Amino acid sequence: MSGSGVVKVACVLVICMVAAGVEAGISCGQLASGLSPCLDYLKKGGAVPPGCCSSIKALSSASKTTADRQAACTCLKTLSKSYTGLNLGLASGPGKCGVSIPYKISPSTDCSKVT
Repeated sequence: MSGSGVVKVACVLVICMVAAGVEAGISCGQLASGLSPCLDYLKKGGAVPPGCCSSIKALSSASKTTADRQAACTCLKTLSKSYTGLNLGLASGPGKCGVSIPYKISPSTDCSKVT
């Protein structure tokens, strides 16, 4: 997979794992890069890697406002539609890392309703 492919897949992971949101100052590309340690987990399952949990926690704590969470949701949703091979059923990753997410991570999530 090319470098840009990894970034896109990472964004999909974010959809699956970070629905808690990201600070508005973080771009979708930065979000994807930060969550790249989660890619194998979203494809193959198993234990959530420690680096993935660290990234999820950091991104979750950066979510300060509804707008931040909606922006993260939109980024993740858009990118998740671009890739195949990810098991969106593994989107419970944030819970496995001790992070609560305010919405279901899914390509069908209405991000405008995220609070």
